[in-house]
Amino acid sequence: MADAKTTPVIVSSTRTAIGRFLGGLSSLKAPELGAVVIREAVSRAGIEPGQVQDVIMGHVLQGGVGQAPGRQAAIKAGIPPEVPAMAINKVCGSGLKSVALAAQSIRAGDDEVFVAGGMESMSNAPYYLYGYRDGVKFGTREMVDGMVYDGLWCGFYNRHMGGHAEYTGMKAKVSRADQDEYAYHSQMKAV
Repeated sequence: MADAKTTPVIVSSTRTAIGRFLGGLSSLKAPELGAVVIREAVSRAGIEPGQVQDVIMGHVLQGGVGQAPGRQAAIKAGIPPEVPAMAINKVCGSGLKSVALAAQSIRAGDDEVFVAGGMESMSNAPYYLYGYRDGVKFGTREMVDGMVYDGLWCGFYNRHMGGHAEYTGMKAKVSRADQDEYAYHSQMKAV
């Protein structure tokens, strides 16, 4: 029989409002959005911020948000500064991986109360100016879109991830309409 102290249970969940690129939430960086969600999840769980023992937040587009974005989100949410916090990057699976890591830690008996989730702000992804640190003597330098380069571009095959999705769908014989229907039902379950 499983020990109740090492059996992971999700006791609350929440998310931000569904935003759009450069929309109403674009003034908030990912750690600020994460803080809102952490604060609400803790409140819905009926616990005090000081009862949280660890925070794990998935976050892909970390450029320009400052050091330790997981810790930023936790502290801005009112979690005490002595509580460990981290951000992980597993691209699209980052938020889910944070939940899996929390569950594994609970099973291992490391801690009992975690906040785990994800945060992102594509609107705040910076542009990169490579080669400017040592000065540009003359000529033109390229500006690189950090949202595409760090979040949507495959670092192994040098192509957009959307192309991989199309190829995978074709290979698995899953039509775009079927994918859209699946995504729609998934979204409806989330809201």
